[in-house]
Amino acid sequence: MEMFAANNLTMSERFLMRLQRAHEAKRSAVISMGLESSVNPDRSGTMKEKDAIKALAALAQPTRLGIFRLLVSAGPDGLSVGVIQEHLDLASATLSFHLKELTHAGLVSSRQEGRFIYYAPEIDQMNGLVDFLTENCCQGVDAANCKPRKKIKC
Repeated sequence: MEMFAANNLTMSERFLMRLQRAHEAKRSAVISMGLESSVNPDRSGTMKEKDAIKALAALAQPTRLGIFRLLVSAGPDGLSVGVIQEHLDLASATLSFHLKELTHAGLVSSRQEGRFIYYAPEIDQMNGLVDFLTENCCQGVDAANCKPRKKIKC
């Protein structure tokens, strides 16, 4: 789908897309070599702004938001790639791309069991994002009505 949309882009937009893909490839290599830690809250237990931006950017796309919501509904055991693909009717390459983006944002993790790869939501990251967004909520004005309803525990 991205290739079809590329025909309508200006040269500078195409250049930026190529640059972003190259950056993502380098970042993937660094992460796979274990030279960079995954997205985590800082020592105080709160999410850093750059990590919140990364998570929000990943969720700001309809397909990725749908994948993440499906995984959250499945719980901490997650779902196999095949089940996700069936539920959302996505092509393998499309699903792989979106799962990679969610993984880089720290919102999902994967594990292999036999021949199957399972993806599961990172519930702590999700709660960390909600905490980050509501950290300064209302600044003391009727704070009881301002707090998030509940933390998700699976």
